[in-house]
Amino acid sequence: MTTFRIGPAVADAFPGTLIAVVTATGLRGREPWPATAAALEDLERRLADGTWQPADENDPRIEAWHTAYRSFGTNPRRTRPSVDALGRRLAKKGTLPRINPAVDSYNCVSVRHGLPAGAFDLDRVTGDVEIRYADGGETFTPLGEPDTVEHPKPGEVVYVDTTDVLTRHWNHRDAHRTRVTEDSTHVAFVLETLHAARDGRLLRTAAAELRDLLAPHADDTAVRHLGPGTPA
Repeated sequence: MTTFRIGPAVADAFPGTLIAVVTATGLRGREPWPATAAALEDLERRLADGTWQPADENDPRIEAWHTAYRSFGTNPRRTRPSVDALGRRLAKKGTLPRINPAVDSYNCVSVRHGLPAGAFDLDRVTGDVEIRYADGGETFTPLGEPDTVEHPKPGEVVYVDTTDVLTRHWNHRDAHRTRVTEDSTHVAFVLETLHAARDGRLLRTAAAELRDLLAPHADDTAVRHLGPGTPA
């Protein structure tokens, strides 16, 4: 079983961190997911009629991530947190991209609640996963660019396993190796906040919504929480 950990230095620097890890086993990504399709259409319809807008960088949920990015040397307006980039894309185009049902599900929940989200195919993860500061010697192959190799800067917050980096800039971009496809059957999804006291209830609601979208298409689902008080 893969263990998720938050490193002591990151936990000390960001004591309000709370991460929901939603796992799904026996996932069936090639069947129709009508609830996910309906949720996406509802979000886009609400945007179009002006009754809802995605959180932008002036929202405290996004602003907190911009502040965190700057603290480890990343310009958040050049390299945006995933939820910020996704919300901006939705606001501009009026639609969210359709990738596959599992990815579409977490994208929908992410932008609806203004919380960064990502996912890892656990069958492609090696060893345990840790959120820690990069030392500069790690490698990263970006999603969709299997022939590209990057090296995170020392001090950048990354998700890593025993092979290489799974996500750069904490939650900016996932790796190609552990991407979730229609054929992924054992997946860990993550939803994140830096302000558990303020947004902990929102995070738990979002995790429950994601689990509800996954459950009809999986043999088993579960939600666990990770943070300084529960570092693994």
